Amino acid sequence: MAYVAQEVLIEYIKENQEKLYRIAYTYTKNQEAALDVVQEAITKSLENIHKLRNEEYVKTWFYRILINEAIKESKNNKSFIEFELAENEIHHNNHENELVENLDIYENIQKLNKKLKTVILLRFFENLKIEEIAYITKTNTNTVKSRLYKGIEEIKKNMERRSL
Repeated sequence: MAYVAQEVLIEYIKENQEKLYRIAYTYTKNQEAALDVVQEAITKSLENIHKLRNEEYVKTWFYRILINEAIKESKNNKSFIEFELAENEIHHNNHENELVENLDIYENIQKLNKKLKTVILLRFFENLKIEEIAYITKTNTNTVKSRLYKGIEEIKKNMERRSL
């Protein structure tokens, strides 16, 4: 069982490496730190694969490990917060208004507290279901829904204030 679960985990990681990095980067805001977070999450998941009771939950089980590592890393490196934006991405992008709007949303997501930020990221950037988010965050579905609503409202308010 453990060997099969390990194979499923490895396959999941290979297929989703960019997504996993993106989640880690959202918390750390640093390339090296994000890579370290993903590497640490992979190491911990492989060491604890025997704790995965059902292979169907490999995705949510791994997300939980990844997010815990990302939060831990972001707490350890609060002073090292950096937001990089490649200049050629702006200059070569034909949709600069769309890019600016997306950056505003991204910046507002970054301002949310960790609990709201996690729910928003998992729901809208990773397209996870409420139940999956509840499992990952170890909360019930109603808590996830209320955090989702509260996070959306905070983002809207911040965006409205900025446009005034």
